[in-house]
Amino acid sequence: MKVVLFCGGLGTRLREHSDTIPKPLVNVGYRPIIWHLMRYYAHFGHKDFVLALGYRGDMIREYFLNYSECMSNDFTLSEGGRKIELQSSDIQDWRITFVDTGLHANIGQRLLRVRKYVENEPTFLANYSDGLSDLPLDSLIEDFRQKNVVASFAAVRSWLSFHSVESTPDGLVTAMGPVRSDQFVINGGFFALRNDIFNYINEGDELVEQPFRRLLEQRMLASFRYDGFWQSMDTFKDKITFDRMEARGDCPWMVWRGGSRPVASAIKS
Repeated sequence: MKVVLFCGGLGTRLREHSDTIPKPLVNVGYRPIIWHLMRYYAHFGHKDFVLALGYRGDMIREYFLNYSECMSNDFTLSEGGRKIELQSSDIQDWRITFVDTGLHANIGQRLLRVRKYVENEPTFLANYSDGLSDLPLDSLIEDFRQKNVVASFAAVRSWLSFHSVESTPDGLVTAMGPVRSDQFVINGGFFALRNDIFNYINEGDELVEQPFRRLLEQRMLASFRYDGFWQSMDTFKDKITFDRMEARGDCPWMVWRGGSRPVASAIKS
């Protein structure tokens, strides 16, 4: 299945980096977050990517045009530097289509502008490109295929960085704690879509607003509940969290390294 990656946002909440580079190129460790995401999809056999570019799309093009397998993999150098033997490879069998979808286009419009690259695909995948997860992608796809819906997305838990407050009428605080609820889930940005999605998007529409509301009315939208690891990179604090996890080798999104997969469940909206 083809994978559409939305790479055009300004990343205003990650201003420390997005002033100079596009958000998808912000590093997690020493590789950009988009590399981690593409490596995740490639692990499940989905290696045909369509990058919907926007802000600083030139830098994303340059990153892959100048990509060196030697900078990301172990290799052996011999014959005075004349021979390089790679011990592993990342992107050799990937196919990447780069599409300029406009500087200020929203997600719905970026999807419309890459339509011709997925029009022969009955189903395809899509992602916001700003979050990582160990989501069992094959399970999400199988659940999506079994449902008679046009779109499905991963519904994940999010620990909000706010505190709920309970108080008496005169303002005396009686309880306080982080906003956490197993029932509170958000759109995690991992999508499975049928090509029919384009019948629900009009010019100017944002994907999860007007089109998804139309799907809701026709009971054609599903969510796949996942309670395992998911983390977005919205702020500089999120980047530091990712960097610290990578530094200590705590990288659950690196499913290509092996390991057991958490149990997932599905809910239909």
